[in-house]
Amino acid sequence: MKIAIGCDDAAYNLKVELMKYLETLGIQYKDFGAGEGDTTLYPDVAEKVALAVAKGEFERGILTCGTGIGMSITANKVPGVRAAVCHDVFSAERARKSNNAQIICFGERVIGVELAKSLLKVWLDSDFAGGGSTPKLERIKDIDFKYSKQQF
Repeated sequence: MKIAIGCDDAAYNLKVELMKYLETLGIQYKDFGAGEGDTTLYPDVAEKVALAVAKGEFERGILTCGTGIGMSITANKVPGVRAAVCHDVFSAERARKSNNAQIICFGERVIGVELAKSLLKVWLDSDFAGGGSTPKLERIKDIDFKYSKQQF
């Protein structure tokens, strides 16, 4: 699995810790985020990661900012992308199993490093379950297509 990861300046430390964690799991990643001391607008980072995922260059993505909310909103503007803010185990699991979210978003100001690692592990280990979620996901794709100007 290849992961695209990015952060703004508000979540640099969390991104660094998650990259270290990915290394312990043997997961390849590419950093699209802010460097130490950089001032970076989260929409610019979210767009880069979301486009890389939408194009199939990476199977999944991780975005971190102060709350995770701005990253999620921006990433979800890219056609074909489903990004979810997760701050508990249930939402991390359901983001994959029910919504097939390719991008998980965390807020450094909301959760700690150890919780973020736990949520990331649950999300990485979960796959889309299909079943009753399939027609809902298809409807999301229909709405996405209806309002998008460009498809990947």
